[in-house]
Amino acid sequence: MPTPWLAPDESEPLGTWSAPLRSEIGARRLAFELSSRGDRVAGELWLPAEGRGPFALVLQQGAGGAREAEAAVAPWIAAGLAAASIDLPLHGARASAKLSALALAGLRSGAAADALARDLGEELARQAVLDLRRCLDALPGLSLPGLARLDARRVAYAGAGLAAALGPRLCAQDPRLRAAVLAGAAGWLPAEDDPAAAAGGSSAALRRVEADAPLAAAASRAFVARALGLAPR
Repeated sequence: MPTPWLAPDESEPLGTWSAPLRSEIGARRLAFELSSRGDRVAGELWLPAEGRGPFALVLQQGAGGAREAEAAVAPWIAAGLAAASIDLPLHGARASAKLSALALAGLRSGAAADALARDLGEELARQAVLDLRRCLDALPGLSLPGLARLDARRVAYAGAGLAAALGPRLCAQDPRLRAAVLAGAAGWLPAEDDPAAAAGGSSAALRRVEADAPLAAAASRAFVARALGLAPR
C-alpha cells in the first residue's frame, strides 16, 4: 500500500525558538527549533550578509539526513537566496542508537527488511515530510537579523539520497514548493511510492542530477532561479 502522508495539525503550536550563530561563510546564520507532532525539530537558517529581502528560500537536505553544513549551502547564499536545513527524524540531534539503522533498512527499496523495519521506515518518511512542511510554516515567523524577510512565494527544495526520494512527496503535499533538485533518489522507499507518481499532483519543476553531484551546482542554481522567477547569479 502507498504510504499515507500526514496533514499538519493546525491546532499544534509551532513553538519556535531561534538564536544567532557565528557563520564561517560570511552569512547571517540562525539556529532554530520547532514542534512537529510532539517532536522538537532542530535546524539552521542562513541569509545573505546584507539586505532585507524578501529572500527566496531553498530548503536543503543532504544524504546524511542531518542538517546541512555551511559549505553545502554557501553557493545558494552567494547567489542571493536564503537556505534552511533540519535534522530529519532519527538523524542528527534526533538520532537513536537503537532505531535509526532499523528505520533506514526499512526504507531501502527492494531490501529484505522485516515488518518492524518497514513500519518504522514508513513512519520516518511520513514524519520527515511533515517536519519539512512545518519548517516552511515556521521560518517566515522567525525574528530574523537586520529585519530581513523570507519570500514565501519563492521556495525550492534540494535533497540527496533519502531526502531526494522524499522531495517529490513533499512537493506533492505542499504547493509552496515551486522547484526541486534531487540527487541519488534511487534505492530509497518502496516501489509503490514512486517519485514520479508522488509528484503527479504538483506543479513544481523537478531536476534530477547524479547521486554525487553537488545540490547547489551552477546548473542547479540556474534551474532554481528560472523556476522561482529570479535573475540567475
